[in-house]
Amino acid sequence: MIEVTGLSKRYGDKRAVDNLTFTVRPGLVTGFLGPNGAGKSTTLRMIVGLDRPTSGSARVCGRPYHELPTPLHTVGALLEAKAVHDGRTAREHLRGLAASHHIPRQRVDEVLAMVGLTAAARKRVGGFSLGMGQRLGIAAALLGDPEILILDEPVNGLDPEGIQWVREFMRGMADDGRTVLVSSHLMSEMQDTADHLIVIGRGRLAADSSMADFLARSSHNGTVVRTPHAPQLVPLLQREGGTAESLPGDASPDGALLVRGVDARRIGELAGQHGLWLYELAPQRVSLQEAFMELTADAVEYRVTHSGKAA
Repeated sequence: MIEVTGLSKRYGDKRAVDNLTFTVRPGLVTGFLGPNGAGKSTTLRMIVGLDRPTSGSARVCGRPYHELPTPLHTVGALLEAKAVHDGRTAREHLRGLAASHHIPRQRVDEVLAMVGLTAAARKRVGGFSLGMGQRLGIAAALLGDPEILILDEPVNGLDPEGIQWVREFMRGMADDGRTVLVSSHLMSEMQDTADHLIVIGRGRLAADSSMADFLARSSHNGTVVRTPHAPQLVPLLQREGGTAESLPGDASPDGALLVRGVDARRIGELAGQHGLWLYELAPQRVSLQEAFMELTADAVEYRVTHSGKAA
């Protein structure tokens, strides 16, 4: 388990992380999301002891990271895949890490096989592609067979096979009762992988909820209704506590509506009871990207204007 309590970090006048409190529980894949500059990397670095908080605390398995007797056996972290000596081979790099924690040498070959780098074990890291570097970083995180896995952009540079492997691996770790915290900008991948979400913006907590609840709260959810009887249907929906508005971006003449607050089944029942024709009745499910952008619209630090210049 990871417990973050009142965590803050200042760099001069800039508050990178502002009083964050959340818990990452075992048995779940927890997605850690936020716009660029939101404070995600700083938070992860404080969790694993690379940065010191200005105030507050971060604990893993009940302790600050620096108090763990054998950190690699408790926390496996991939924060910067390129933080490797270019002149070393993949096997040499992992053997050095293993020796620091008295991890048997055979474990090195096990994790190389797990991430698909057996054939590249004797190659120098400086010649690795971006995807190979990511695989090596994941291998290093797995060396100690840790209880907690922290991954920052783990699928960066991976091919489709590699992305699927990472997804299945994280799922397997969580199903095994371990704690998995993963930060990524790939919203479609997070939607397919994460059970729970922690979202921050400008260093502050914006959401801490299950994936299902996060998506359900979005105002983009609703049901698309296409009918020639919109004037008759709308008052019926309003009596049910629903709202109906013209479908954004739709210019067709046949009364396309986006209905919220009344589910598709009830809409169909109301139309049938009153003899109203429906040409389309389609629940509209929001994507994680849409829900995320809606929530963090006011927390984007770097925005592109219509002129194409960064603001």
